[in-house]
Amino acid sequence: MSTPEILLLGAIAGATIFLGLPIGRMQGLSANARSGLSALATGILVFLLWDVLSNAVEPMDTALQAHDWGRFGGLAALGIFGFAAGLMSLVYYEAWMKARAGRRSSTLVGPGAAAIDEFASRRWFDLTTPAVRLAFMIAIGIGVHNFGEGLAIGQAAASNEISLAVTLIIGFGLHNATEGFGICGPLSGEGIRPSWRLILVLGLIGGGPTFLGTVVGQAWTSDAVSVLFFAVAGGSILYVVQELFAVNRKYGHPVLVMWLLVAGVLLGFATDFIVTAAGV
Repeated sequence: MSTPEILLLGAIAGATIFLGLPIGRMQGLSANARSGLSALATGILVFLLWDVLSNAVEPMDTALQAHDWGRFGGLAALGIFGFAAGLMSLVYYEAWMKARAGRRSSTLVGPGAAAIDEFASRRWFDLTTPAVRLAFMIAIGIGVHNFGEGLAIGQAAASNEISLAVTLIIGFGLHNATEGFGICGPLSGEGIRPSWRLILVLGLIGGGPTFLGTVVGQAWTSDAVSVLFFAVAGGSILYVVQELFAVNRKYGHPVLVMWLLVAGVLLGFATDFIVTAAGV
């Protein structure tokens, strides 16, 4: 299989994220349906948290088993740095956005304030809206994770393990299709109907890095880069998971939320098992 064909398949694996995103445009959803979608998204992200951290730790385990203490120390340092950077960057970003939203609301007083608010609500996205901001954070976390998956595809192809590369593309493609639900969960939960432009941007942020990772992985292989990106993804996903738990509690349907959360975790594992069953 030629390099252009591998890259094309890598792009397709990332593009499957668009299969789940349009559900965010569904209207007339009941409160139960909205809370269920949010919980399903949370479950998928809980699985992704386990998945990315497992991938980040695997090269460290290999170094430990080989008693290569220097390599282990270097990879562990990268993992700690990446995890803290992925988590805390979103913490500080959220604090900055809340402060910015507070300053903005304080200026919208007196005559004309309603008109300004109406104008802002017509924008195709508004990062001062918590649900939209959370959707972007989820897309970023998933995008970093998918870059790591793209690296795996590219590195398999670079090692002439074409059957492995194709299997990864199929498995990751099916897996990415579920990630669209994870991104649109906060929007559906708040009854926000995203524009097609917003869906396109969220899909590119979440799915585009699969192709970029495939390009980089074919040209250059590095365990250190993989550990760093998976660790950053782990920190990012941990942040949005705890945010979604807070959102889910707000809905007040604890039994439904927990069942759908379990379903989301199992859905993530089911797509992962497809790759394992294929002999990867």
